[in-house]
Amino acid sequence: MNVAIIGAGATGLAAAHDLLKAGHRVTIFEANDKPGGLAAGFKMPHWEWSLEKFYHHWFESDADVLKLADEIGARDRVIFKRPVTVSYWNGRFYPLDSPAAALKFPGLPLAAKIPFGLAMIYLKYLTSNWRALERYTAHEWASRWMGRQAYEVIWQPLLEGKFGDLYQQVNMAWLWARIKARSTRLGTFVGGFQAFFDALAARVQALGGIIQYSTRAEELRIENAESKTWCVRTLSQFSILNSQFDVVLSTTSPRLMAKLAPQLPPDYLSALNALQSLGAVVVIFALDRQLDRQGYYWHNLPKSAGFPYLAMCEHTNFVEAEHFGGQHLIYCGDYLPTSHPYFSMTEGELRDAFLPSLAHFNPQFDPSWVQDAWVFREAYAQPVPFVNHSRHIPSVKTPLPGLFFASMSQVYPWDRGTNYAIKLGRETAAAMLAG
Repeated sequence: MNVAIIGAGATGLAAAHDLLKAGHRVTIFEANDKPGGLAAGFKMPHWEWSLEKFYHHWFESDADVLKLADEIGARDRVIFKRPVTVSYWNGRFYPLDSPAAALKFPGLPLAAKIPFGLAMIYLKYLTSNWRALERYTAHEWASRWMGRQAYEVIWQPLLEGKFGDLYQQVNMAWLWARIKARSTRLGTFVGGFQAFFDALAARVQALGGIIQYSTRAEELRIENAESKTWCVRTLSQFSILNSQFDVVLSTTSPRLMAKLAPQLPPDYLSALNALQSLGAVVVIFALDRQLDRQGYYWHNLPKSAGFPYLAMCEHTNFVEAEHFGGQHLIYCGDYLPTSHPYFSMTEGELRDAFLPSLAHFNPQFDPSWVQDAWVFREAYAQPVPFVNHSRHIPSVKTPLPGLFFASMSQVYPWDRGTNYAIKLGRETAAAMLAG
């Protein structure tokens, strides 16, 4: 087969890898100038490593990404560490990332910790029946079985921060997947995640794949239903090109897929357009010194406490500052509807809105500590899974012959991330090979 893949993120590259190994021809069209998608990074001249535009880490339980890293000869560059994740309660930060930490947490009396602990054991070790859980919202299930007090102190702030006004509608299977699959040891890649995707892209090219960067897909059109020939219309350096392929895989957002392939049947287009998601906003501050002097990595933040974002991640409490010229790197991130003012503010306005909050993490913080700052925004970053979400996810094999679609919305019930994007890409490649 002569295959076109739209997008050189984790899903597209993983699919390309398997298709090429099976003996097919693959051309990838990527709108950006490098591979990686949402996990792509940037690098300042005085840095040894790249930094992801949106905060990323792997989990020790991420079997699919580790398997692919092994296959491309890069497993020895994966590093796992045990940074500390904390949650904000009553004006202070407390670790809540292990059973021992949960037992010591002062925000709940022992009587409330017992049902919470039993429910966590059930979700982590005793059940894999996520389809039964998706019939309930996380709000109602966790309130009942973990106890209302534990839910209101621990889970409600996280759900509310993540999904905003939609938090009471998110189904329990999504929360189960986060508890079930995640580990306390977190992973990164030597050189940064961009180095991993550069290595994967290089492997794809070594297998004979073609990657056309700075090339945006404009239209996917089936020219001849009998011969099943697909025309991929692309825009590259202001030149419009039309190329023909036997099979096409799009790894774009659902809304963009609906625009690229209007020939899809109305029911499939409706399913694409019905999928809801949130965008991501991140401000990264480069400081001349450590912000959180206790060395905490990930800070879960309740909006009710006045924080202007969902999470603060001090990246250099996970990856040493020496890899970034001695600078200490702080992510301040949030998931929001694209109608939120954060998406229309200038970069300067957004930096100014986030900067004062850094004093919450260190009362001695002074704006003079900031040496640089960057703002990144993405419209499609966090799918929103409602009750019985699995019934509404479009199949990766579309009704049109030879056209496939694989996006973050289809990794459900697992949360979006590199590992499950790779898993989806390889599963989609298998479906393409099956015909």
